[in-house]
Amino acid sequence: MPEAIQTYFPHGSRIAVLTQEPVGMLDYLAPEGGVRVGQLVIVPLGPRRVMGAVWGPGLGGFDAAKLRPVQRLVEAEPLSLEMMEFLGRMAEYTLTPMPMMLRMATRAPDIDQPPGARKILYRGKVTPERMTEARTSVLRVIEDHGGAGFAPSELAQLAGVSAGVVKGLIEQGALVETLAPRDLPYPHLDPELPGKPLAPDQASAAEELRAALRAKSYGTTMLRGVTGSGKTEVYLEAVAECLRQGRQALVLLPEIALSSEFLDRVDRRFGARPGEWHSGITRGERRRLWQMAGRGDVQLVVGARSALFLPFRDLGLIVIDEEHDNSYKQEDGVFYSARDMAVLRASIAKAQVVLASATPSLETWVNAQSGKYARIDLRSRYGGAELPDMAAVDLRAEELPSGRWISPTLAKAVTARLEKGEQSLLFLNRRGYAPVTVCRACGQQIGCDHCDARMVEHRFQNRLVCHQCGETKPIPQACPSCGVEGKLAAVGPGVERLAEEVQERFPEARMAVLSSDLFNSARALKEAIAEISSGATDIIIGTQIVAKGHNFPRLTLVGVIDADLGLQGADMRAAERSFQLMRQVAGRAGREGGDAAGVALLQTHQPGHPVIRAILSGEDEDFWDAEAAARRGAGMPPFGRLAGIILSHPDAGVVEAYARDMARRIEPLRQVGAEVFGPAPAPIARVRGRHRVRMLIKAPRQAPLQTAISDWLARLPKPPSNLRLSVDIDPQSFF
Repeated sequence: MPEAIQTYFPHGSRIAVLTQEPVGMLDYLAPEGGVRVGQLVIVPLGPRRVMGAVWGPGLGGFDAAKLRPVQRLVEAEPLSLEMMEFLGRMAEYTLTPMPMMLRMATRAPDIDQPPGARKILYRGKVTPERMTEARTSVLRVIEDHGGAGFAPSELAQLAGVSAGVVKGLIEQGALVETLAPRDLPYPHLDPELPGKPLAPDQASAAEELRAALRAKSYGTTMLRGVTGSGKTEVYLEAVAECLRQGRQALVLLPEIALSSEFLDRVDRRFGARPGEWHSGITRGERRRLWQMAGRGDVQLVVGARSALFLPFRDLGLIVIDEEHDNSYKQEDGVFYSARDMAVLRASIAKAQVVLASATPSLETWVNAQSGKYARIDLRSRYGGAELPDMAAVDLRAEELPSGRWISPTLAKAVTARLEKGEQSLLFLNRRGYAPVTVCRACGQQIGCDHCDARMVEHRFQNRLVCHQCGETKPIPQACPSCGVEGKLAAVGPGVERLAEEVQERFPEARMAVLSSDLFNSARALKEAIAEISSGATDIIIGTQIVAKGHNFPRLTLVGVIDADLGLQGADMRAAERSFQLMRQVAGRAGREGGDAAGVALLQTHQPGHPVIRAILSGEDEDFWDAEAAARRGAGMPPFGRLAGIILSHPDAGVVEAYARDMARRIEPLRQVGAEVFGPAPAPIARVRGRHRVRMLIKAPRQAPLQTAISDWLARLPKPPSNLRLSVDIDPQSFF
């Protein structure tokens, strides 16, 4: 183990245990055999038994004769001192209670259960005599997870059926029950296997990353490369160096949909698959990976943002792929940026961080410009492929009939690709059929019953869906407000409506729609992507899910249906996000090189907008310089600091009154030079029946913002019952 032996407390010692419960830290007595710092334990709390972690010597202040002993130890490696420091420092930064941080670090199921065999169900060779909807659902779950084994209770839960349905399938032989060990080490990854041949600039970049790893100290590198430049192959060489040193590596991806293709690449490079950590894996796999991370028996983990909280034994490298992506920011429960917290964890573990992106976040770009981060640039595409030619389609000059969204110029370009046997991608970052359904009799827009949000028509599913809370209802025949039939009209386009137009205009073309709501499993999405990659599709219609990491060899045309969609609004990151998204999606075209050159056409009513001009000119540095100058002048991140306060309550009057009281008591914030804006209703003022009010705190870069906020909140009166107050340090969105 790379660190010193952790403090040991003999039997009967007074120890402090951080529990997962809101009470936090409590004193207990060490059990027989003693216990070490970081050890997970089960302790009594009133009549219940709860999990906790030994955090150090007892706090005192309570009669030792009344202390209760630890009930038992959890059979797992103790949390390392590095992990404990990370949780503590992250709690201080994000103003998160420590019990919530401990829950983040112990989210694997059944880790309090001892190792050993357990019952697992696999698909049998027998087809049931009678297939019901419930039985089909059970078998589909196993198929969607690639034949993975499930515990009986988990299989029933995922399929939404009773235990009796699963038992009946076992009795018929459609499911086979076997005993399997709970935890097994992962297959060995061989870093000496040859990778892909690297171009000179890639080889130089890979050597820079290897040299940084050989120093065995902390450092962060921005790996910026145009789409198709081979960033993945470069950072896989850094992974190889990390594995040679016997340390563990973590690669974070922004979408589960990307993991399957990436896992195949890892398999080809290292001869085996890494550990996976995301919502699509089974409970058994989550427990196994958590245990193996702590024991050092998994070399590489590929996962979603929460993989950052696995108890790695010796973490040497963290890669954040597409580091600019919004999905790395968690905005419920514990508010945190996985990108920023990865840098924190690496600094504690003396590990390296690679922030990879074709369009880095402004924060990362500024840190690289200032020298805080190292910088590596890959300026050309791999294998001689050229970047796509880019042009704006000025919709003001196009004759576009009402209810049509594909301009004549773009339609002509699609037709040319169809004639040559090449693929086209039509990009619209709006799920469903139409964003608004309005009654032409009374003018009412159909809204969610639980949120102040319009319901989105999803015609493929014949449902209206609230994209805030997930509430769904059938598309009505009559207006819910005035009762008149036949007057409901869909307003605006979504990808489903765009697909309808494509079918009309290009009836012979083979079409596929890629939108996250149209796939019930990661496996189904993987199959759709594989079919597109094989050339079985002529026109792809997609949301932002197509902008991230996919490689379609025959794709030579990208058409952005509404390049203006994200340019408006008060969000200070609107220009940055639009630039990143359109750059990313345009980069899907022409990645294979050869005669199939790529073209990207951006339909816009604002061809002179600075973001559109920056995308078309290719002068990325000028765009970042201008954005940085604007932020610096306004004192906004990364040159200033922001924190969001979000309050919610079922009664609008209660939450508004408490927020106003908070605003009258802001002296601790004023003392550090902070300004407070609000309180004001959130842009979506009601979500899931709770009324929401926001406050925004703006402070100078060096202000002790967390200390001031903690002092401010500590002086407030006790909040009303059922009022929720969340603090979002470095907010990314303001809905």
